Amino acid sequence: MEQTGPAPEGAPENDELWPPPREAVGALMRSVAERLLETAPGFVDELLAASQRGTRYRAIVDDPVLAEGDRRMNKASALHWLTANMHSPGRRVPPLVEQETLVFARDLVRRGMDIDDLGSWRAVQRVAWRLWIDACFAATDDRDDLRDLLEVSEYSIATYVDDSISALSARIDEERQDLARGVQAERQATVQLLLEGAPISRARAEAQLGYALTGDHIAAIVWVDAIDRARRLENAAERVMRVCGAQRRLTIVASTAALWLWMPADQTPLVAVVERELTDLPGVRVTLGRPAKDLEGFRRSHLDAAASQRVLARLGSSRAVARYEDVQLVSVLTADLAQAERFVTDTLGDLATADTQLRETVLAYVSERFNASSTADRLYTHRNTVERRLARADQLLPLPLAQNAPSVAAALMLVQLRDG
Repeated sequence: MEQTGPAPEGAPENDELWPPPREAVGALMRSVAERLLETAPGFVDELLAASQRGTRYRAIVDDPVLAEGDRRMNKASALHWLTANMHSPGRRVPPLVEQETLVFARDLVRRGMDIDDLGSWRAVQRVAWRLWIDACFAATDDRDDLRDLLEVSEYSIATYVDDSISALSARIDEERQDLARGVQAERQATVQLLLEGAPISRARAEAQLGYALTGDHIAAIVWVDAIDRARRLENAAERVMRVCGAQRRLTIVASTAALWLWMPADQTPLVAVVERELTDLPGVRVTLGRPAKDLEGFRRSHLDAAASQRVLARLGSSRAVARYEDVQLVSVLTADLAQAERFVTDTLGDLATADTQLRETVLAYVSERFNASSTADRLYTHRNTVERRLARADQLLPLPLAQNAPSVAAALMLVQLRDG
């Protein structure tokens, strides 16, 4: 088979300790690698699912920034190995140390994580091996060639995973040393202690953070959906601070594409107000915790913002802004997505698939404490229009709205978040 393009950079030279496979086996290996490259999206999705099932760090699953970093690294790593075996089948493949790997290592360090999560690596390895075996059996029915192909492949995949773990571990050690030399590292360590509820004096924490821990706080998480938009983070953080009515903020760099914020404020701004502030910053997303007081409030408000972020991640929502008070019940419901879908179906009936405008009217009506005039003002429409829509909603709901309003509101919010 004709090879196209240059060999991967850093590919090892021939080594007597790693002899090349027989010519027929090499040709088969090249053919299988090429076939899997053609189906890369599905291949990568299976690897990512395995990685997230096997991880002991739930933040990698729940945090959309870390989950995206994990996806990028798995994709780049898988394509690197397949491409290397198209050019030099059966040869030792060097670990991939490129931007995806470096960014992911930096983000893990900033979140206090390590590379000792072998469950994730081995889960990916098992799935990759199964997919590779299936492709090998489809490529030949010659028993000798198949046996040699599987033997060479198994050794290559296992060595590549081990080498990749070592390379990423070394990079994490470098990042940790770099981080330990900065002021940001001290702040991150202090924040981590506060979030874990560890015993730390107020005076010491305030001195290390440069932030007063008395009074009310609102926490926010600001992140971007692509690394090339990271330059927008600081601008977005400044706008979120202003919208919250604060004059200062504590900012922690949580990852390459995310900031954690705390602001002295006692009222969470409306979602629509925050969205308006961010209209010229596409790709920026924000979740807000509830205002809360003192050391415990500092912790609780951040946990609220993180829970809101998890809700968006679970539902695959593209919504730019979410407040915990708006998604609290949805957060509980979506702990089991299958059960959440049943709840929506049972609660909303035909309203679940009705016109978006109709559903938004019902949700606004509940939010406005069942006041049709206030709902009309909020939606910039006439009261009679609101009442007609509410009557239509009652026809579609299994139970009238007045008999089941809290559940209907929760189900509508879940649908709204899910559909973006």
